[in-house]
Formats: sequence, structure tokens, C-alpha cells
Amino acid sequence: MKKNLTDLALAFLRISMSAMMLTHGIPKIERLFSSPIEFGDPIGVGPTLSLILALIGEVVAPIFIILGYKTKLAAIPAAITMFVAAFVVHLQDDFGTKEKALLYLIGFVVVFLAGPGKYAIDTKK
Repeated sequence: MKKNLTDLALAFLRISMSAMMLTHGIPKIERLFSSPIEFGDPIGVGPTLSLILALIGEVVAPIFIILGYKTKLAAIPAAITMFVAAFVVHLQDDFGTKEKALLYLIGFVVVFLAGPGKYAIDTKK
């Protein structure tokens, strides 16, 4: 019984957290089609590539995590995106401002370490 609750908890964590992340990523999609692209360049790779990387971390990876497909691999760009948000974009901000990015970072690191659980495409044979 304990294993079933652990798998259910992992499914709840990865699905709920990733679904909430999509609310930050999906609105950024329209920026990809604006000209010129107006997006920050926190790591010095240019605004277009920064936006593409953010979309991978905030849209593509969370969709994979929700489905439980390549979950551990998908958690990496999501966690990196939140690391950059917390420690680069909001470095000088107060803790309350960077707290959301840190919570997402912690959640995606847990998903990476623990895996998707049995309620995922990854575990279906």
C-alpha cells in the first residue's frame, strides 16, 4: 500500500507542478512570433535563443513531465530554467520575488531524483 501512495504522490507532484508551470510558459509562445522579439537575455545568448530555451523549460518539458514521458530527462531543462530565474533573473530581488522560481526548482529536482512513479508512460511496458 505504501508504494501505491508513493506513486500517487509522485504523479500528483509532477502533474500539478507542471500544469502550473504551463501557465507561465504558454503566454510566452506569442512572443516567439512578434517582431522584434522582446525577451530578456539573462545568460547572454540573445533574446530569441533565451525565449526558445524558456519555452523548452516552461512548455515542452512540463508537457513531457505531465505525460510521464522521458520524465527525468525533461526535468533537467525545467529545473535549469527555474535556476536561471531564481539565481540570474531575480538575483538582486528579495526572497519573496524569487520564492516561486525556487519552489519550482525544488519540485523539478525532486522529480528528477525520484522519477515519475508507476503512473507514467515511462513505466508502461
